[in-house]
Amino acid sequence: MIKEKKDEDWHPSSIWWETTNRRADEKTISYAESHDQALVGDKTIIFRLIDADMYWHMQKDDHNFMVERGIALHKMIRLVTASTINGGYLNFMGNEFGHPEWIDFPREGNGWSYKYARRQWDLVDNKDLKYHFLGDFDREMLEVIKSVRNFQDSPILKVWDNDGDQILAYMRKDLVFVFNFSPTKSFTDYGFLVPKGEYSVVLNTDATRFGGFGLSDDSIRHFTQYDPLYKKEKKEWLKLYVPARSAVVLRKVKIKK
Repeated sequence: MIKEKKDEDWHPSSIWWETTNRRADEKTISYAESHDQALVGDKTIIFRLIDADMYWHMQKDDHNFMVERGIALHKMIRLVTASTINGGYLNFMGNEFGHPEWIDFPREGNGWSYKYARRQWDLVDNKDLKYHFLGDFDREMLEVIKSVRNFQDSPILKVWDNDGDQILAYMRKDLVFVFNFSPTKSFTDYGFLVPKGEYSVVLNTDATRFGGFGLSDDSIRHFTQYDPLYKKEKKEWLKLYVPARSAVVLRKVKIKK
């Protein structure tokens, strides 16, 4: 999809189909990219999104459109992949922080060079660079998933998708995942029908600590709004501000008895 379409043409219904199209009893390993893409001759997702700008614009104080776009989409792609698993989630070493270069093992064609037979782990530890944003996001994303017991076995319930708005939302247990793949359209009070109650934000791809713009206040608690039409279903409207090219995960707050 990244090779064939601009992100403004991505359809959430297609993304949903690709990530959930399997038999219920068929356990699978989900991954956004394989080790083959990290080898010489191909490109990783982050490099397809940012390309050569990775070499010049990954300083934290360097504001570059291609880099900001690539980082935003990289987080969303990994989140939609990891959060729809029914077996396991696979990541090739270094891709969690957007490793910039390929791997090429010593061979006759490269003069038996070891130059690219490596992963540059120091990049993610350098707080002056943007790689740590991706690494920090990956760590917190996995913590959210691991916080749900047997997450991979829980039902995935689609709440909403709209290809025109490029919005996708689904639930797993008490977690609500909301994606806005549109590069230009942000939405205020976008409504989703979910079990009534209170919801708090546990992960936001647009948070500044992950290299985002911080357009939402993640400290706000969200309360569902009553609609008599859905009283029997015990569902109400969860209305959110959903910035362009971002995703948010909310958890239903448990009522203390």
